[in-house]
Amino acid sequence: MKTRIVIGLLCIAVVLAWKGIGGAQGPRMPLPSGDTVPNLEGLWNVVVENYGEMGRYGTYPNMFLIQQTGNAFSATRMWDNPPPSSGKAGGPTLFGELEKDGFKFIYMIDSGGQPWPSKGQISEDGKKIVIERGTTVRSTLTRRY
Repeated sequence: MKTRIVIGLLCIAVVLAWKGIGGAQGPRMPLPSGDTVPNLEGLWNVVVENYGEMGRYGTYPNMFLIQQTGNAFSATRMWDNPPPSSGKAGGPTLFGELEKDGFKFIYMIDSGGQPWPSKGQISEDGKKIVIERGTTVRSTLTRRY
């Protein structure tokens, strides 16, 4: 009888642990409405990949500082982009709004300050973001801890 109880308790513990891992959503930010959105605030390591007509700008690393107020966020470039790009440290690089499960909208800002509508995906654990601007630029952000 003891063996059955121990096995039953172990099964329950395994199910609860698995649910906790599988249902993880990464850091969340509460909104005044009571809803929550992903919390993107902080420093992110970035790999910018330019291809197609933007290929001459190559692939290079950067770091973004994301600031978030409620569901609105913006990011600042922490390092200069390499030549021939004119993007300087301290310049804006992203802005947008979040909804419960990800981005409501997101814009990439090019080195000249021009915003471009983009598509983004946040990983389930909140540690990685991939943003694509059409078929020319992909930025992969990895949360820095």
